[in-house]
Amino acid sequence: MNPSPSMKVLLGAGAALVVLAGAGGYGLARLTAKPAMSQAPADGRKALYWYDPMVPAQHFDKPGKSPFMDMQLVPKYAGEAETSGPAAGVRIDPSAAQNLGFRLATVEEGVLSSGLTATGIVDFNQRDVAVVQARSGGFVQRVYGRAPGDVIAAGAPLADLLVPEWGGAQAEYLAVRRTGDAALVAAARQRLRLLGMPDGAIASLDRDGRPRTTITVTAPLGGVISKLDVRAGMTVAMGQTLAEINGLSKVWVTAAVPEAQAGQLRPGQGVGVTLAAYPGEALRGTVQAVLPQAQGDSRTLQARIELANRDGRLKPGMFATIAFDAAARTALLVPSEAVIRTGTRNVVMLAADGGRYRAVEVRTGREAGGRTEILAGLSSGQRIIASGQFLIDSEASLAGLQVQPLPSSSSQMSPDGMTMAKPMAPARPALAEATGRIEQVAKDGVTLSHGPVPAIGWPAMTMTFRADPMLLRGLKVGDQVQFAFDPPPADPVIRRIAKIGGGA
Repeated sequence: MNPSPSMKVLLGAGAALVVLAGAGGYGLARLTAKPAMSQAPADGRKALYWYDPMVPAQHFDKPGKSPFMDMQLVPKYAGEAETSGPAAGVRIDPSAAQNLGFRLATVEEGVLSSGLTATGIVDFNQRDVAVVQARSGGFVQRVYGRAPGDVIAAGAPLADLLVPEWGGAQAEYLAVRRTGDAALVAAARQRLRLLGMPDGAIASLDRDGRPRTTITVTAPLGGVISKLDVRAGMTVAMGQTLAEINGLSKVWVTAAVPEAQAGQLRPGQGVGVTLAAYPGEALRGTVQAVLPQAQGDSRTLQARIELANRDGRLKPGMFATIAFDAAARTALLVPSEAVIRTGTRNVVMLAADGGRYRAVEVRTGREAGGRTEILAGLSSGQRIIASGQFLIDSEASLAGLQVQPLPSSSSQMSPDGMTMAKPMAPARPALAEATGRIEQVAKDGVTLSHGPVPAIGWPAMTMTFRADPMLLRGLKVGDQVQFAFDPPPADPVIRRIAKIGGGA
């Protein structure tokens, strides 16, 4: 069918946009490639090959247009990588570096925050728990309308218990007290205590002489009732649990810390806690314990944090975010964006003199606040590329340059950041020493009858040792010698031997 006039207008506008987008993309490609393109150098250097900066691994033997992008191939001239190995670098023209937007950063020392945060849940303080039990068997006469979850104050009544057994014991105590016999009175008072009668009730009996068989069970501390097993009319036995109360003056926050970061935890560590219920308000607490078992399903360790809860606003079950304090220590820091993480190693692009850049392997530590700790590979004051380093890394790979590896424990860094070998003598165990008599001298060894060697637990014996023929010159059968040899588990090779007496 024929398109309507409005449809023609839309199709025309779309075609114009496509043309503009194609032209813009071509122009962007040309603009991006322009800094990398150069004419033949005045010194007559030969072009080794041509390549597309967008696909640098593909080489071409003559100039022309790239089969991948609508742009000209870029020549690679001989002499652009005069050196090889870790010392080699890629040279970037300053104007090209400016057009590419390279941004340099300085390796500097500073204090890195821990960066360790975790989520947690507010929980009861399990060290602040009271169990209320019946001190005597009896009957529940009255309850005070309590229920699990109620918050009560210390001394709040829970139930009234009728204890019939107290009646006879109190009457006996009053009768004994009238006799005036101090020993009998003390024994009768002790019997009341053993029956579970509180000292306050005994004191009241002494004051007014009126027996009491009912006692009010009260809460020993303020908090929330977590368990309540007392009902009106029920019979209770001595020691039966009537209620459990969790205190609320202090609460725990249980934080789940990833196993990979658990090494930063330590008891006594300060933390900042924020709760979703009170945004913008930070609370301070301490890590009371790091629980000894990891959670297998989430691969986390649990850190227990104690918080004061004077106003009772912290309710068990609330969600919290915990920021752990870090020990204040100075570290070598670089911007995190400057580190190229390949999966097998970490690399940064180090800026050298003369517009050269080279890849250097580094060992990284903690990361926080957009900065990464450098444990090895760099020194303070060096300049590195913080943005655009992937372009130089691609150019270095194109030139076949190797990444400068981390220095080993037997090397040291030169002032220009190069690794220099540090000579180190190979470690050798201490020699075992003994004295003995030569029984036979061979071309490359000697047979000795030697005494005990206490240092390695050998008894006296006759055995053959390997030895350098130069050490055996001038020695003959029957000579008494003092010698030193490699102890087990190495082969018994004589390293030192000298005659100490006349021959037989």
